[in-house]
Amino acid sequence: MNSFYFQNKVLHAESVPVSDLMGAYGSPLYIYSKSQIEFNWQQFEKSFGSHPHLICYAVKANSNLAVLNVLANLGSGFDIVSIGELERVIAAGGNPKKCVFSGVAKTEQAIQKALEYGIYCFNVESVAELDRIESVAASLKMNAPISIRVNPNVDAKTHPYISTGLTENKFGVSVEIALSLYKKTNLSDHLEVFGLDYHIGSQITDISPFLEALDKALELIARLEEEEIYLNHIDIGGGVGVTYDKETPISINDYMHSVIQKVGDLKIMVEPGRSIVGNAGIFVTKVEYLKQNELKSFAIVDGAMNDLLRPALYGSYHQAVTIEDNSKGIKDSWDIVGPVCETADFLAKSRSLTLKQGDYIALMTAGAYGFVLSSNYNSRPRVAEVMVDGSVHQLVRMRETTESLFKNEKILKNETN
Repeated sequence: MNSFYFQNKVLHAESVPVSDLMGAYGSPLYIYSKSQIEFNWQQFEKSFGSHPHLICYAVKANSNLAVLNVLANLGSGFDIVSIGELERVIAAGGNPKKCVFSGVAKTEQAIQKALEYGIYCFNVESVAELDRIESVAASLKMNAPISIRVNPNVDAKTHPYISTGLTENKFGVSVEIALSLYKKTNLSDHLEVFGLDYHIGSQITDISPFLEALDKALELIARLEEEEIYLNHIDIGGGVGVTYDKETPISINDYMHSVIQKVGDLKIMVEPGRSIVGNAGIFVTKVEYLKQNELKSFAIVDGAMNDLLRPALYGSYHQAVTIEDNSKGIKDSWDIVGPVCETADFLAKSRSLTLKQGDYIALMTAGAYGFVLSSNYNSRPRVAEVMVDGSVHQLVRMRETTESLFKNEKILKNETN
């Protein structure tokens, strides 16, 4: 399924021409497809069949309330890494009892709130964190459900910034430390063993690292059973890649079938993010100027690195297309650059496009780690977000104003002695 497609040489979002959306909501603009989000989530849901499971969407990929609401209505759980994300999920209609709390730096206040909300479990990342959760749970006279995040030391062969399963990464604990933490949890009056968690990285397009990590996790589970410590679930994390350029994503059905064959009756939890929303969103920006010199041709657009950071941060690729056929422009190899005062401010490089001033360019597969990574750098208001459902479209985040950027700031009072 592809909810963004060309019809009569015009880019559509579901049934709506993208040009209509730009006229209605302005530029730059994030556009999301409701049906694509639903379709992507259902690919995971269907792959499990009757096997016990819980899909916990990784909120960090795209945390817009409308996106979360679509998933909550499907019955999704959520993987959260802050109390802010948990409260977003609840505001969007999500169930805290279907939420797992990941992240390496949980504060006492965050742990307390999560326990009071009744989350499904904590994914514990360190010895010190387990001690803190136990202390907070004891102070509340509660039991804290625990899943230990194990670092399987598996190379996901992805960008180093989004690799999380190696010993050199900050996430999780070694197998031996995990074993000791499970023993401690099993003896605690205020901790309860729920499961085992691992996550080896993001944008992975090869199934073999996933299965290698799973085998290592199952070896630990076997050791736990020898100690008469039994788990309710195994959480296999997320990380399934999407197509930005010419990548071939793995088959969700084949992947989950392989997992089910290995884990027996154990409940499976999975934390997809990018694979749910990545191809369900685009970022559209307007060409303000065309600038050519002896070496380079630049399409200077109104969108910038503060709006879509991935190209500057990761050197990542997004397909760039004009939203309408334009045979009257200048055909060249363009660097698509923004107005931020940084050489790193680019959205795409060396793209063969026919352009003229005033054209709109869509950066495809921008639904994940797009708006959530945006900022107000250079005092730029963050852009609007729109969701399309068939022929209906709705603003799901208002465009910020310059006044909103400094409403929480104060000028020092000029006091005299």
